[in-house]
Amino acid sequence: MLSAARPAPYYTGRMVRLVTVGLVTLIVAPLCGQTRKPPVKPAAPPVAAMKNVAPDMICPAPLGVGVQTHEAFCEVMAGRDPAGGVLISIPPHKGPAILTFDLHNLQLYSEEQVKAHRAYARYMATIGVLTMDNTLISRAGVLSEFRTAADLLDRISGGAGPAGVKAVAPTGTEAISIAIPEGEDQVSLLGEKLLVESAAGTATYTQAGRPIAVVSNVMLEYRPAPVKPVRKGRGGPKQL
Repeated sequence: MLSAARPAPYYTGRMVRLVTVGLVTLIVAPLCGQTRKPPVKPAAPPVAAMKNVAPDMICPAPLGVGVQTHEAFCEVMAGRDPAGGVLISIPPHKGPAILTFDLHNLQLYSEEQVKAHRAYARYMATIGVLTMDNTLISRAGVLSEFRTAADLLDRISGGAGPAGVKAVAPTGTEAISIAIPEGEDQVSLLGEKLLVESAAGTATYTQAGRPIAVVSNVMLEYRPAPVKPVRKGRGGPKQL
């Protein structure tokens, strides 16, 4: 006799459902565990290297070139209008630019006075570094004494004397360093006051147009400002 077929266990359907749920869980779980990646930020532009250059300069009263140093010397005149001073161009820069120069006094040399021991002089010169709207950035000064030709920094070529040098010459040296604020593209050096002590007495000079001091070795250290990207559009390229 044929035996009756056994009915399927009651839990078969339940097992199928459990297996199905487990498979779905295994598939969905990794997908849910994936997090959205943050957007990639563009790389920051590289920082420009510092530059050390001899800046463009307009010297209204050039003293001349030194015979030994071959350095160009420029007289700084007293005045009130920055446009009439020694003008120094400052390229576009990020952060402060450092302006450096040597500041000297000016001596009228006389061989006769030196031999007669009457050539002593003590100088204190003060100049201002200004923006073109007449804002004072800083002051600089040089103090020096003169007794003999050994106190001269250099003799200046182009004179009418036997040696072909001028009677006036720079004496004393003070190294000056001044920070120029970001955004300034030109500064002016203007003379303020000159105090002279000599055997003849003491005198103070502030008159406009009078030489107050002498500068040489003008240099500028700065970090170039980043170049703005150019956007092309109607009417030609435009800076952003």
